Formats: sequence, C-alpha cells, structure tokens
Amino acid sequence: MPDTRFFQTLPSLTVAELAAQIGGAVERGGDRSIASVAPLSSADRGAIAFLGDRKFANALAQTQAGCVIVPPEAVEAAPAEASVIVSRTPQASWAKASLLLHRAITLDTAITPQDAAEDDSVVIEPGVVLGTGVRIGRGSRICANTVIGPGVQIGRDCVIGSNVTVSFALIGDRVKLYAGARIGEAGFGATGTAAGVMDIPQLGRVILQDGVTVGANSCIDRGAYDDTVIGENTKIDNLVMVGHNCVIGRNCLLVANTGISGSVTVGDNVIFGGKAGIGDHITIGEGARVAAGAGVLADIPAGETWSGYPARPIRQFLRETVWLAKQASAKKAPKES
Repeated sequence: MPDTRFFQTLPSLTVAELAAQIGGAVERGGDRSIASVAPLSSADRGAIAFLGDRKFANALAQTQAGCVIVPPEAVEAAPAEASVIVSRTPQASWAKASLLLHRAITLDTAITPQDAAEDDSVVIEPGVVLGTGVRIGRGSRICANTVIGPGVQIGRDCVIGSNVTVSFALIGDRVKLYAGARIGEAGFGATGTAAGVMDIPQLGRVILQDGVTVGANSCIDRGAYDDTVIGENTKIDNLVMVGHNCVIGRNCLLVANTGISGSVTVGDNVIFGGKAGIGDHITIGEGARVAAGAGVLADIPAGETWSGYPARPIRQFLRETVWLAKQASAKKAPKES
C-alpha cells in the first residue's frame, strides 16, 4: 500500500468495475473487491498486480495478489486463487487502475512554521511553503523560497537550500540539500497504449538517510512503487540524476553530471566519476569505481574499476586503447621508397 502520508487511498472497486475502466476483460473472479495496486512480489489479497514481461513468470506463479492483469497467452499461468483480467497492454491497464485506487496528496493548503517545527531552534526563511503534515527536526534550517510537500519528514540539523522542492520524502538527520535540488519528483516511467504513450503513476518515496549531501540542481526521483534510497553519508555533487527505485549504498560519491537509470543497486563506498552513465537494472558491487565518462551497461563486481563506453575493467580498457593508438600510428607512418 502506498504511504498514506503522501497518497490518498480511494474507494475499493470490484474486479469487474476495474476491468470496465482499464480496458481489460474479466477472465474470472469479477466480484472480488480490490483496494490497492502493487507489484507481483509484494501484492496481497486486496491488491491488483500485472505481468508485463515473461521473465517475471515465477513472480506471477508465487504472487499473493487478489487480482492479476495478464496478456492472453499468460492466463493459464495465473494462480488459481487469483482473479484475472486479460489485457494486451497489462502495464498500461495496471497504470489506469493505479489512478482509480490512489491519488497523490496535493499542496492545497499550507501550515505555519510553528505547526511543522519540533522547537524554536528550527529556522524557516522567507518564502518557504510547507504542506500539511510536514515535520522538521530541531536545529534544521529551510532556506528561502523552498517548497516542502505534504507529509514530508525532515530530521534534525538539516540544511535545505534555497529554491529546493521536496516531496514524497523521508529525510534523516544532518542532511544537506543545496539550492535548486529536486527530491521526490515522479520517475520516468511510460508505457504504450492503443491511444499512444501514457505516464505510469509513481507511488513510491525517496528516503535520504543520515548525513547525505545533495548538490545544487540535482534530481532524485521517487520510486515507481518501492522506494528510492540514498544511504548514510553518501555525497552527491551538482547536476546529478538518480532515477526511480535506485538503492545507493553508504559513503558513496557521485560526481557532477553522473546519471543513474532506474532500479540500479549500488553497494557501499562506490565512486562515480563525472559524467558517468549507468543503465537500468544494473548492480554495482561494494567498493567499485566508475571512471569519468564511462557508460555502464553490465553489472560491476565489488572492488573493480571500470572505464570506457561500453564500460569494461580498466586494464582491459587501457590495453585496447594502447592497441588502437598503435594501429592508428602504424597506418600514418610513411612508406619506405
């Protein structure tokens, strides 16, 4: 269930009612009541999930979801106890169900600094807007013209810079967000429908653990359903992008212009050089290093240093670079008369 501090849960619908509104056909169990959406792996009997790719067939077989949305060829693989909706675009149908069952809480009303602050040591500069349910720990400072969305929790001794936006987020102690940072915006998720491409609702959160620093104009997207997590004491430079569902370990360094795609898992003590780019659903082991400008398209084992595009172990990259340089020099050498 999405966090109720950030998302309103709307009235339940039956499977038949959902199918009629999301462009699917009921295969069985149309009378079952559904209250929420969830992934296959974490859904319960009151939730609806979907199969979008055959590689998740095992998750479909093991799911506890009350209802599953599947393509026609996967009906027989659905658990016998689950209701089934058939759709040729399961992810799009699930996204439509999300909009029918959950709604983000918007900043319709603001609260006073006195309502949000733990005590008088909290400093709220001019122009700050605080949504309903915001809590700010003692010793923290919120700088001018920053917007803190409904339900956000900020720990103690934090500094939130000017013109920052924070939403759908839980922030630990001693966190620094520099000017223009964007925390908790919707992740980049889209899927095809018969009418064209549609956005997939993002129902997760951002969790910044103690001691995290986020540089100016950097963006950390909230999870699509699970959380985006930045581990303790990780330091993020200016102009860095962290996509939805990423889990970044402790004591990591992300240098300027690094871009990390969605659902990347990073171990502790990892360093990313400037302009490093990481593909989605990649795992980077503890203590690894990614050289500046590298394009990572495969998992990196713990402790290794990778460079180049596509990135590979640095010794291999250097050998290939030297070989190419020798070949180029040989071709340019003058021929003997």
